[in-house]
Amino acid sequence: MEKVRRILVYLSKENAAPQCARFVQSITGHFVGDVEDQATVSCSLDNNRFILSDQLYGGIPLKRAPFCPIKYLSHSEAASLPPDTLNRGVDVGVAVLLQSANQRLLLTRRASSLRIFPNVWVPPGGHVELDEKLLDAGLRELQEETGLKLSPDQISTQLLGLWESVYPPMLSRGLPQRHHIVTYILLKSSISHLQLQASLRPDPAEVSGCVWVDAGLVKAIVSAVDGEENSVQVPADMPSTISVTEVSIRGDLEETSQPISVFCNQAPDHGEEIERVSTGTKYALELWLKTLEPHTEMG
Repeated sequence: MEKVRRILVYLSKENAAPQCARFVQSITGHFVGDVEDQATVSCSLDNNRFILSDQLYGGIPLKRAPFCPIKYLSHSEAASLPPDTLNRGVDVGVAVLLQSANQRLLLTRRASSLRIFPNVWVPPGGHVELDEKLLDAGLRELQEETGLKLSPDQISTQLLGLWESVYPPMLSRGLPQRHHIVTYILLKSSISHLQLQASLRPDPAEVSGCVWVDAGLVKAIVSAVDGEENSVQVPADMPSTISVTEVSIRGDLEETSQPISVFCNQAPDHGEEIERVSTGTKYALELWLKTLEPHTEMG
């Protein structure tokens, strides 16, 4: 039997035995059909298989972009994909939204040398390795990319949601090369962002910048809906710039300012990638904002 080399997505509906998802299969569409873009699923990491099912105990939101390439891929386009792409399955990633005690979130800008999503702002994250738990994978990636070492007893955690990520993110920018389910985990730290910032040691091969965003900026970011023509309006009372930590190729850190408008850029449907917050990250940020809403008690 061939040795498992990656954690892959498996799907189960109506108590059927989990089956390995195909690269050209829409994970979200498997549960809700061709029209809807969001499902509620349960997930488990079992024996190096990431299993999604329609058993709704502890239901987690799963979403794809309205323009998800897999949703619109024709049979002929799918058949034209290289065999090693067609046969690779759907990978599993983890991304951590690190929340400081004063409710700031850490975002990192992917290095310009990276082949997938260069110069795009995302939470720290990466692939889940064999025999690894999701939280352990998130903490490992956080340390590898930013130098921040947190132990599970220093944080509280919450699985926010799942995102079906495809690269390139639109068919107009080329046929799919990668297909992931990204698990977004919220890590709540008991110390401030300034204390965490003092321990930042980003890996310049992965990260070219770091920024701590608050709820006000996050609301502006998520208003910049990718795939829509709306012009984004940054609130008049919001500063025009934000402090960003730039990371040199040698790993040196320099505090600079970045226009807020950069974080409100929308995903381009043609041409080269631009500096922006990824569509999946915007989804995760929307879920994060909901965790800040006060809970109303029934009388």
